[in-house]
Amino acid sequence: MPFKTILKELVETTPGANGAILADWEGEAVEQYCMTDTFELKVTAAHNGIILNQLKDVLANFPAGGLRDAVITTASRHAIVGPVGSDYSLVMTLDRAAVIGLALSRFTRTVRLLMKEIY
Repeated sequence: MPFKTILKELVETTPGANGAILADWEGEAVEQYCMTDTFELKVTAAHNGIILNQLKDVLANFPAGGLRDAVITTASRHAIVGPVGSDYSLVMTLDRAAVIGLALSRFTRTVRLLMKEIY
């Protein structure tokens, strides 16, 4: 299944979602699906990729296991970021009123689908 199709399904089936992007280890967009400004999504993905890498480094010394995902909340939105294997990351942006539990469930499913396609 093409990456675009997977990302489109994630965004369109998650209430409050407005974009999702698969980025490489440098933060460059591989594929995206967005219902808002695509440039803003690319910038968000690059910055969240940096945060993701820093969190992975911090958590590497803890016995709880590797980082699966992180929710970053600002005054106006949420962003969920997580690794897709060792070389990619997935970022999804949502409205502030979105239900995070449902979004995380769909996010985790999408990571599994992307892993099957990539590896």
